[in-house]
Amino acid sequence: MNLRPCFRRALAFAFAGLAFLACATAQTVPAAAPMAKLRVVGGLAALNQYVRHEEPFWTRELTRLTGGKYSAEIAPFDQSGVPGEEMLRLMSLGVTPLGTALMSQSAAQYPGLGALDLAGLNPNISTLKKHLDAFRPYMQKMLRAQHGVELLAVYTYPAQVLYCKRPFRGLQELKGRRVRVSSTSQADLMGALGAVPVLVGFSQLMLNMQSGNTECAITGTMSGNTIGLHEVTSHIHTLPITWGLALFGANVGAWNALPGDLRAVLSRELPKLEAAIWAESERETAEGLACNRGDASCKTGRPGQMKEVTASAADTQLVNDILRNTVLPRWKQRCHQQCQSVWDHTIGPLHEASAPPPAR
Repeated sequence: MNLRPCFRRALAFAFAGLAFLACATAQTVPAAAPMAKLRVVGGLAALNQYVRHEEPFWTRELTRLTGGKYSAEIAPFDQSGVPGEEMLRLMSLGVTPLGTALMSQSAAQYPGLGALDLAGLNPNISTLKKHLDAFRPYMQKMLRAQHGVELLAVYTYPAQVLYCKRPFRGLQELKGRRVRVSSTSQADLMGALGAVPVLVGFSQLMLNMQSGNTECAITGTMSGNTIGLHEVTSHIHTLPITWGLALFGANVGAWNALPGDLRAVLSRELPKLEAAIWAESERETAEGLACNRGDASCKTGRPGQMKEVTASAADTQLVNDILRNTVLPRWKQRCHQQCQSVWDHTIGPLHEASAPPPAR
């Protein structure tokens, strides 16, 4: 991949960040003008987590909360020319002072970040929240020490489920089907089911489905509806495979250079933004399924006519067995010995306490 155009665009953010610092430290700023204007790289464009929460917070709420003293601009990373897999490194370098990184993409280079959303690990959002609570202290420390990034929030998208063009009654019938995946652990799960995983970015998902390169896709219940996936597929499975997490952080140097009162506002308000996004994602998980089915309860999506395949006990057991025997061991192999210790002291005890016994 030729990253030069991407880095040129990203460098523009860096220069904007330097301009921000200059404004922040200037001694003669007109009273009516904002003292600083942040430049923020946000999450996926067009999805409700960005449109309803991230964008309004930075473009309107920050100015209101600071009485007009500070303002911000935000652009979604997938429309900013910034490669998703490079976001964490760009934050680490200070090229992107404030940015959002999809953890599934960052985990390709830094496997430790993949622990929280391994395929099959979180069958519901309450389990995901418990795992995040256990994992967050480690993630904060690791990002600061190894990447020079201050973790400010963790966002989630609605449950990532399976859409297919052809009928199927359960996950055991996926053998031989080409399935769009967005992470290595999703690929491990699909491969263990006998499917053919195809790694495709969200922006290219519909093109791949329409071209026939893939016949199934894993994506969010509402995200898929938003882009029209319900119009090119017929069946949707209800079991959450992953959730799609994103970390929002700042380069440590850039964060420490912010005025103290601005850091205080962000430290107070970003957890509220995180909570709002999680509540939206929980609601959208259910409503996305309703919209894809065409239920009257669909209020914000587009009604479809999909057949819902309810996760059976056999499906749940199958995914748990694959998580135990394939997904988790392969993640530990990619992550080496350090991740075994991290797992044992964060998510592992919670998962082992709640996981059903293996099939006999």
